[in-house]
Amino acid sequence: MDLAALNIFRAVVRENGVTRAAAKLNRVQSNVTTRIKQLEEQLGTDLFIRDGRRLVLTPAGETLLPYAERLLALADEARHAVRENLPNGRLRLGTMESVAASRLPALLARYHQRWPDVALELETGTTARLIERLRDFEVDAALVATPRDPAVLRDVFDFVPVFREELVMLTPRGHPPIRNARDVALSTLVAFERGCAYRSYIEKWYQAYDLRPARVLELGSYHAMVACVAAGAGVAIAPRSVLGLQQNVDDIAVHPLSGLAAIDTLLVWRRGHFSAALNALRDQLLDESNLTAHSAQPDSAMQPTA
Repeated sequence: MDLAALNIFRAVVRENGVTRAAAKLNRVQSNVTTRIKQLEEQLGTDLFIRDGRRLVLTPAGETLLPYAERLLALADEARHAVRENLPNGRLRLGTMESVAASRLPALLARYHQRWPDVALELETGTTARLIERLRDFEVDAALVATPRDPAVLRDVFDFVPVFREELVMLTPRGHPPIRNARDVALSTLVAFERGCAYRSYIEKWYQAYDLRPARVLELGSYHAMVACVAAGAGVAIAPRSVLGLQQNVDDIAVHPLSGLAAIDTLLVWRRGHFSAALNALRDQLLDESNLTAHSAQPDSAMQPTA
């Protein structure tokens, strides 16, 4: 059972079939099919069954997949360890959209200039989604908001705070001041899908006053959220740092929120899976951080008041 075969097996799973896996790996389909059959013969069991036109993992395939992920990740780590200890290779970074928009563009440009041998791949998602991607070895590290339950990070992850964000409420221009959730005049919350940590914090803020939004309008970008708020469709929560990048800001009001503390953005990675490329990124994030002290203290992210 060699690493190349495991890589092909993983690609077939990720790409949902031989055709797309072959294209992803730059191999012919017959080669992918042959290598899968050889792997099955070595293991003495089928890894896939056909369901119509789909390939579905067998129970043995389901068992093999996490081992394949771990072995391939360890192989990458070993390659980094035996090379010259300079950042190089691929670094897959997951990040919240707010961080990607407001914190990373200039920082990553400087990182690329300093470490051109690192192939940085970036993807965005909610905090919950990125933690799952990290758990499944789909990304090497992630920039996420401190979860409301930081215990989800303590089993297999290491992390360090790199930014601190003030969350503010956005309302249409002319909305009265907001001292607590009872002052919010609009019943619709404009937010990202469930799994967004900021959404969970604002819902908890409402609950502290025995309230909840009547409706949640789920959108996929801050540009769309700000536009909806400006049009009077509802209120939204956002880090103050993203507001300078948005249009329609003259048509909205920005309200600081009593009882909702600043939220730390964490750089998270799987324990034991660290590379020179990730170490260089961590150092640069800390050098350019807006935190005065770099200590992991996720438990104090929110203290609602009555």
